[in-house]
Amino acid sequence: MARRWRDGRGELVVGAEGGVRGVSVPLEVATSYRARTKGLLGRDSVDGAILLSPASGVHTFRMRIPIDVAYLDRRLNVIAVRTMKPGRLGLPRLRSRHVLEAEAGAMAGWGLRVGVRVEVSVG
Repeated sequence: MARRWRDGRGELVVGAEGGVRGVSVPLEVATSYRARTKGLLGRDSVDGAILLSPASGVHTFRMRIPIDVAYLDRRLNVIAVRTMKPGRLGLPRLRSRHVLEAEAGAMAGWGLRVGVRVEVSVG
């Protein structure tokens, strides 16, 4: 199931199961080298989340805020979630194909944790 997104905006849905709609979050998609490299650098806040794809690891050098980082496999299952302070280097995850970034604490509020599957819609 290959993902071929482009830079832009969309929606992240967390916890949709059995016909029940989960939490909907505004999403920025960064797939180009330039957009992935920039990520959240230089921002004081983020509305929702940013999806870096493809990606297996991140860093927070030159970031202004602590962030939550979720590593996703190719089926968009969450395989790890970490909170990172500015100036840190995250270890790459071998099975990770995509990385979600959001303000620290946001992912817990959405119910995003290891084992949860997310949905991405780009329009």
